[in-house]
Amino acid sequence: MRDKLVIATRGSKLALWQANHVAARLKEAHPGLAVDLLPIKTKGDRILDVPLAKVGGKGLFVKEIEEALLDGRADLAVHSMKDVPAEQPAGLVVGITPKREDPCDMLLSVAYDGLDALPEGAKVGTSSLRRKAQLTALRPDLAIVDLRGNLDTRVGKLTDGLFDAIVVARAGLNRLGLSAPKSERLCPPRFLPAAAQGALGIEYRFDDRETAAMLAFFDHPESRDAVAAERAFLGRLEGGCQVPIAAHAVIDGNLISIDGLVADPDTGRTFRDVATGKRDDAVELGKKLADSVLAMGARAILDAVYKNVP
Repeated sequence: MRDKLVIATRGSKLALWQANHVAARLKEAHPGLAVDLLPIKTKGDRILDVPLAKVGGKGLFVKEIEEALLDGRADLAVHSMKDVPAEQPAGLVVGITPKREDPCDMLLSVAYDGLDALPEGAKVGTSSLRRKAQLTALRPDLAIVDLRGNLDTRVGKLTDGLFDAIVVARAGLNRLGLSAPKSERLCPPRFLPAAAQGALGIEYRFDDRETAAMLAFFDHPESRDAVAAERAFLGRLEGGCQVPIAAHAVIDGNLISIDGLVADPDTGRTFRDVATGKRDDAVELGKKLADSVLAMGARAILDAVYKNVP
């Protein structure tokens, strides 16, 4: 076993927390191992004055990190799985899925108890077309405003009074210990998360068997299978983290059920279905569900979104 590993990571507080968490667990499992972090600024980190949906391209938060893996500067990378495109570059594999955090979203506010308590015209911040679409379906009277920046920056803008509420992932709040005076957990079936939200993915070179063996203890089969189903749904729809697609899989013994939707961010019009089957067929079920929502008419929404992306 090697005595040192380098982890490539984004430089945000959340990304560094995630990378340090993996580093600590690795050092516990392999006494004497040295683990260094290699912070990298991605395209998504550099462009903060444009909504994600208008930046264009997939892999906005992973491409530069994957380049560091491919050229040997790093041995592994720790990603938020919802940022990872369904297709990976040749030579790399996201081979480890640690136990997943809560996949749900959270509505945070200083003054209002939850979504239903917001007054008409309330200003709600989010960087996600998926969240915008579902908020619009539930509360078409709200003013949904684009909100970019790292998680702690977004929470800071709320507490500074720039928004009546914001919607963010609960997993990140839990990891960084962030909160607001008022909050509501937005969860299925009312509100679906992004595919793989709350899950981490550990990526490394496909032929690096030593690193794979050192990471094997981290893998959580239930999380891996649920995430695989959700990502298969996303991949079939050719989606990325900046499109109005949501998916949530639940495992019950040898069965898996996946709930997925495509929604129009401007009108809230939604195409949604559920597929249930054997856990061993998780990936095929995700693809089958995608075909179902496409048959309902979701393709028109996706075509319109993709037409406006560079």
